[in-house]
Amino acid sequence: MSSTRLPARGPLHAVQVLGGTAGAQVRSLAEGLVARGVEVTVCAPPAAVAAYGLRGTGARLASVRGMARPGPRTDAAAVTALRFLCAQADVVHAHGTRTALLASVALAGVRRRPPLVVTWHGAVAEGVTGSLFQVLERRVARASTVVLGGSSDLVDRVRRLGARDARLAQAAFGAPRSEPAQPPAKVRAELGAVGRALVLAVGRLESHKGYELLLDAARGWRALDPAPLVLIAGEGGQRPLLQRRIDQEDLPVRLLGRRDDVPELLAAADVVVLPSRRESHPLIAQEALHAGVPLVATAVGGIPELVGDAAVLVPYGDPVALSRAVLGLLADPERRQRLVAAGHTQAATWPTEDDAVAQVLSVYDEVRATAAR
Repeated sequence: MSSTRLPARGPLHAVQVLGGTAGAQVRSLAEGLVARGVEVTVCAPPAAVAAYGLRGTGARLASVRGMARPGPRTDAAAVTALRFLCAQADVVHAHGTRTALLASVALAGVRRRPPLVVTWHGAVAEGVTGSLFQVLERRVARASTVVLGGSSDLVDRVRRLGARDARLAQAAFGAPRSEPAQPPAKVRAELGAVGRALVLAVGRLESHKGYELLLDAARGWRALDPAPLVLIAGEGGQRPLLQRRIDQEDLPVRLLGRRDDVPELLAAADVVVLPSRRESHPLIAQEALHAGVPLVATAVGGIPELVGDAAVLVPYGDPVALSRAVLGLLADPERRQRLVAAGHTQAATWPTEDDAVAQVLSVYDEVRATAAR
């Protein structure tokens, strides 16, 4: 990574605040900042430290319980811990809306309040909870010194919420840290996909990921011989509901749970499906295009901006369109190869990890200088 000159007034101390998501981005950012001479403290739930490999970043680590589980007691405990940990920071960088809310409340009690930078990933609640969440979003937007949105639509949204300074984030994709350890044929055999197509989805089992839509599409594949096998890698609150549907409807779908061998799964897959209701910069879409696997995704949020013409996009909520798109690709090897080539071309346009770190460091220097006036 290239070096960037820091202000003469001493090493910058940046506190990264991580909740239950965005761990890969925080790991990459922490490594890059430390390499540039920034003092970095990462505040994260205990489980995230191991899950995202944060111990190898060179940053100081502070376990903050309650960050990943909302509730009056856990929120209060997290705010208290963050207030202490952020008191001596030059800048605080929160990743995710709820995390940013906790950080903003904590900083309200700090005598010399450091600037708050927020990376906004676009979580949106619905119904009564959604109305309250929008109020909290507005508070976060207005309390932030700078908001970095994961996609252009999120930047527009944050501006409407009242953010003083909202910018498009350089959402980087680093090449996978490991190559597939097993040949695809062996992985397919272990997964039960010999002689049949393998359709892969990766992500948390939560309602906004749209897996029920994928199950609706898979229901129409039961009559095919052989039926494509759908594998979903990830964990989350919707697992019991999804598994119940799979069992009751005899769907050709397997829930794999959390996996640390995504490169192997991608190498074995014929098609990757991203059926989400909302996304900003989904990592699995980037991984699929980089790995040369055709992608079918919903045309929501930042996905069209991210993938360009290198994926098949369908409307959210239309299982027929999703089914046709997947089956159409499986039946057309030449089209799959064209998408693979387009994916490599599109991936070459994405910002690098170095670009992302340089942007964030520039923002830190800017807000630090402004705060010192």
